[in-house]
Amino acid sequence: MSETHPQFPQLFTPLELGHITLKNRLLMGSMHVGLEEDWFGLQKLGAYFAARAAGEVGLIVTGGVAPNRAGWVKPFAAKLSNGWEVRKHRYVTDAVHSEGGLICLQILHTGRYSYSPLAVAPSAIKSPISPFKPKALTAGGIQKTIRDFVNCAIKAKEAGYDGVEIMGSEGYLINQFIVQHTNKRTDAWGGSYENRIRFPIEIVKQTREAVGSDFIIIYRLSMLDLIPQGSTWDEVVVLAKQIEAAGASIINTGIGWHEARVPTIATMVPRAAFSWVTRRLKGEVEIPLVTSNRINMPEVAEKVLRDGDADMISMARPFLADPNWVKKSREGRVEEINTCIACNQACLDHVFQGKRSSCLVNPLACHETEITIEPATKRKKYAVVGAGPAGLAFSTTAASRGHDITLFEASDRVGGQFHMAMQVPGKEEFVETIRYFEKQLELTGVTVKLSHKVTEEELKQGGFDAVILATGVTPRQLKLDGISHPKVLSYIEVLRDHKPVGEKVAIIGAGGIGFDVAEYLVHQGESPSLNIESYMAEWGVDMKHESPGGVNAEEHSEPPARKVTLCQRSQGKLGAGLGKTTGWVHRTSLRKKNVTMLSECQYTLIDDQGLHLTVKGRSQVLAVDNVIICAGQMPRTELSQPLKDAGISVHKIGGADVAAELDAKRAIAQGTKLAISL
Repeated sequence: MSETHPQFPQLFTPLELGHITLKNRLLMGSMHVGLEEDWFGLQKLGAYFAARAAGEVGLIVTGGVAPNRAGWVKPFAAKLSNGWEVRKHRYVTDAVHSEGGLICLQILHTGRYSYSPLAVAPSAIKSPISPFKPKALTAGGIQKTIRDFVNCAIKAKEAGYDGVEIMGSEGYLINQFIVQHTNKRTDAWGGSYENRIRFPIEIVKQTREAVGSDFIIIYRLSMLDLIPQGSTWDEVVVLAKQIEAAGASIINTGIGWHEARVPTIATMVPRAAFSWVTRRLKGEVEIPLVTSNRINMPEVAEKVLRDGDADMISMARPFLADPNWVKKSREGRVEEINTCIACNQACLDHVFQGKRSSCLVNPLACHETEITIEPATKRKKYAVVGAGPAGLAFSTTAASRGHDITLFEASDRVGGQFHMAMQVPGKEEFVETIRYFEKQLELTGVTVKLSHKVTEEELKQGGFDAVILATGVTPRQLKLDGISHPKVLSYIEVLRDHKPVGEKVAIIGAGGIGFDVAEYLVHQGESPSLNIESYMAEWGVDMKHESPGGVNAEEHSEPPARKVTLCQRSQGKLGAGLGKTTGWVHRTSLRKKNVTMLSECQYTLIDDQGLHLTVKGRSQVLAVDNVIICAGQMPRTELSQPLKDAGISVHKIGGADVAAELDAKRAIAQGTKLAISL
């Protein structure tokens, strides 16, 4: 009998699955990271998963692997259907088992989401996220697809996997059969709900018959489609019971289709925002239920389990951020957890660009065989100027290698521009990264000098082997008549200095900073990201789940605090350079607040009347109380040349190196990699 954990008793209670016991209630959820197609035997993927197994996660689920070519994400994407592929997957399972872990393969057939001309679906209805119209499966094709799912599970068992997760949610093929939105068939696989759920039930039933009782089968069930003509709650319950009867070991919660217009995993989504959906299914089935989405800290996960919302917690991106999340939680080292801030910038954005995933706060993620932190062969002394993300990443990494680090920061706290980001509704999570780095500074023994604007002479006389300039940026000054008018404010004066802003505002610059400032100015009261009910109301989610798909016809959003006009010089939609997976979220959020978005703007003058400009060749005046400049920034490098002239080695990182945009992903990666290389 294991002892009860003093801080997180629910998280660290073992979970019995009949033939096997999971050591805790943490599941590493499926997430494609771009290593699944490794032509060199999946060694890199194995190392990635092994690091998480060593970190003590109870059960791992791989990224989606197709059961046949028609189901792959794109041509030559991950597939498991033959003996040669089985041998490759042994690298993954052997690596995980060597660390005492358990791992399941997710079987994912993309259906109409496939970025391939081979795409198939229940009906020939094109999806909004793929250019290829799928072919409707014939009755014979459906039976063959079921056999392919079963064959994939058999091959997974041969490859050493401890089970499979059958992906039945997020709008992929199985989900496409279940709902009327995509299933317009009139044969035995369409029409009535009973017919539409035959496909998933047969897959689970035949898979269980083929793999036996000593193999985990997780079914990922879409409990909240968030699309019109999605499943009703009563239908969800019927399917869950049928899936349990068919032989599933666990039901995992799926939330939203990829084409749904409700954010489910972005930073602005409240923590544990959808555990209420899983809770509704408790008592309807006897097998364990897993909940997911925006659970990133152990106290949140513990509360979800304690409240009875689920039997197990699934997290994906948090294990990118920190492979030792579970171990640190078990050992009471919560402050040392490198927390996922749900930014999507280095994980999902990379995947959708065809690049390998990593993590903004942990650039070592998915590079375990290529980037390692080793003790320094010779201890050196470095000065770091600036305690923003780049300076913090360098300082803590270099100090962990044994170097002597002194970190100078002109302000009275570390974190740099993250403190401004935290002011923006929906970006409160950035406080976690600051907390993590503060703890790492303590653990690695960095000498931190706050409220200390270091001088050139100090650096010359300090006996440093090199100086690392992480001095950040300063706002770019526009050449515009009236730029010194009292109406004009910089984004720093708004977000950092909290200078008063009037009721009518024009923002010059529609990059990430412009969008953040607009978001900050239009909100009033508590941020919806901190209140689940407010968030669901704003995005039209039916928490009673009385409507098909769980979406309301009407959305309720608090009126904007100000009238904001967002302006950009270039053509095209505003925010085109925002994150691939979250840009639409930011644009939609501002539209909900009636923000006017203008492109092709030429600025003429700022005076008492407001901002004079031409928009697509037509002159107008925006009668505003303030004009806020978010038109880029310049690197702060005034210390660089004098130090070089004195013969001191200087390295510029973060905004001091490239100031095109405030890019924490690049800053942290650059600081980390420089610290590893010196």
